[in-house]
Amino acid sequence: MNTIKTIIIDDERLAREELKSLLKENLNIEIIDEAKNGKEGIEKCNKLKPELIFLDISMPEINGFDMLKQLDEIPHVIFTTAYDEFALKAFEVNALDYILKPIETSRLEEAIAKIEGKDDFESLIKVQDRQSRLLKLEDNIFIKDGEKCYFIALSKVRMFESDGNYVKVYFEDKRPLILRSLNTLEEQLDPEVFFRANRKYIINTKKITKIDNWFNGGLQVEIEGSKDKIEISRRQSTKFKDYFSL
Repeated sequence: MNTIKTIIIDDERLAREELKSLLKENLNIEIIDEAKNGKEGIEKCNKLKPELIFLDISMPEINGFDMLKQLDEIPHVIFTTAYDEFALKAFEVNALDYILKPIETSRLEEAIAKIEGKDDFESLIKVQDRQSRLLKLEDNIFIKDGEKCYFIALSKVRMFESDGNYVKVYFEDKRPLILRSLNTLEEQLDPEVFFRANRKYIINTKKITKIDNWFNGGLQVEIEGSKDKIEISRRQSTKFKDYFSL
């Protein structure tokens, strides 16, 4: 079984050391780094892409919940905290578990078992395999937006729009939000189909119905099923012509 790449994020050094000591005997957990605050946690998570994080909630400047909102990709999360009043909110963000300090060995093992379970862990590995390749039009994607869930073919998506820390997904008459940056999403999409029009949009080139010349050497496209006209910036227009011209 592959090890689970893990980062510990806690503003208390002794708490980090205690957790590392408790995890030392677990051969399935590989601690790849640690962070002493939320800002450092964001940087290390976005760079190292852990599969699991142990995350304190009450940290200065950026608490655990706000930290998660700023990650490019959210891994499995086990919250470790001295306060029990955050438990409900923790599970609202799909936390794997919520452990109160001081951490008991048996309670920690119980939490880890949730990710070490055969089905869960194999599911995690499949997700990683998929994330290591480009998503194709024939792939289906799962989207959870609040209480609503969608499972659709990527071929149905007309475009993606950056909206703060989220990306808006356009398909049919729906526009759900996913917690992801447009840059991260671009790396996962097949560039033969999904093209970065400008800083705000990625468009499905299969859905383009009309192209016009635009200001300053740019292009403007109309997208099937949308009243919006998307501008392709001058720089990206050059790439578009080079890529798709005969």
